[in-house]
Amino acid sequence: MITQPQAMATPTPDPDEERRRIQTARLVAYRDDGPLAHFLAGKLGAGVPPVPATLVALLAVVAVTVAGLLDSGGPILLLPVAIVLLLVLPTTPRDHLGRFDWLTPPLLRAAEFFTVIAIGLAADAPKWLLFVLVYVVGYHTYDTVYRTRQSIWPPAWVFRAGLGWELRLLVIGAGAAFGVLTPVLAVLTAYLFVLFAVESVTSWVRLDKASAQAGADAEQDLEASPEDALEQATGEAEKG
Repeated sequence: MITQPQAMATPTPDPDEERRRIQTARLVAYRDDGPLAHFLAGKLGAGVPPVPATLVALLAVVAVTVAGLLDSGGPILLLPVAIVLLLVLPTTPRDHLGRFDWLTPPLLRAAEFFTVIAIGLAADAPKWLLFVLVYVVGYHTYDTVYRTRQSIWPPAWVFRAGLGWELRLLVIGAGAAFGVLTPVLAVLTAYLFVLFAVESVTSWVRLDKASAQAGADAEQDLEASPEDALEQATGEAEKG
């Protein structure tokens, strides 16, 4: 007796597991980790809780700035960068599924922006240039959040090309320590502006074209007469 083979049932994904996976992916994207953070993630074990570490980093940079430790300039301007990197990089391996882990991205962005501004003001960098850099990175963060909430994920390469918060801070700290912060800021800001703007615009244009094409195809299918549909189906059957 020959029996028909039964199709293998496709396992239904666990909704809770899928939710946790998406939450982790979103929060990791919002962190905007760069090449250095990803390189170290596999070498730091389980990592440390992200919210306390990031909050301590932010408060420590604020304390260093308020205490006037950056006023002398020079290599001391690397201190806030070192604080943020040493405290926040070990949080990279975490899955960010804790109850308050959603606070990590805004705390990290606040630590990055405050560090940039503190170093820039201490090094007498143009204030407008600091503002533009913060705006460019802020736009990239907003674009990432908006896209992921539409289930449109930015490509992984844009986070690596954008250097991540850690390499951006290292570049700025090194530029300030060597007394060349203004040209470093100018080059970094221009590079990030072109990168994030071009990638964002091209992605949205590509999405709009795909949506328009899908809408046109659907409208064409609705407008097709029953005779045309039957003729098309018959033709496809004959080809098969």
